[in-house]
Amino acid sequence: MLNQLVAFILGEQQYALSLATVQRVVRMVEVTPLPKAPEVVLGVIDFQGNIIPVVSMRKRFGLAESEISLSDQLIVAQAGTRSVAVVVNSVTGVFERTAEEVTEAEKIVPGAQYLEGITRLDGGILFVHDLDRFLSKKEEQQLDGLLAQAGGTK
Repeated sequence: MLNQLVAFILGEQQYALSLATVQRVVRMVEVTPLPKAPEVVLGVIDFQGNIIPVVSMRKRFGLAESEISLSDQLIVAQAGTRSVAVVVNSVTGVFERTAEEVTEAEKIVPGAQYLEGITRLDGGILFVHDLDRFLSKKEEQQLDGLLAQAGGTK
């Protein structure tokens, strides 16, 4: 079975998400702050009439924060039961890997709860993220409450 992956750059490292979870890649837009949101949530955007949270992989993984730039992109994807927009520097393409070419993250880095797997790509290693586990249950509940107050949808 082939895994289709959307590869993107965050800082100096390449990462990927499963293409099946990705709804769209869009240019950066203004992000409206959401008071009292979980730390990994930068704010919200209006995406096709729905209010969706914008999340920072940099914050989740303890990477140095950088100023959001108009040249950045947003990957709108499914994270569990909700859509989220992930801030990335740039999307580099869609790649296919067989199941054998993707090593389960748990085999290499035990406890890597946000990673689904790791694979090789020309010029380096590609970390494949699991957005279903990106937000904790507590963060999900906190976000649900805030979005309900803001009149957003899941």
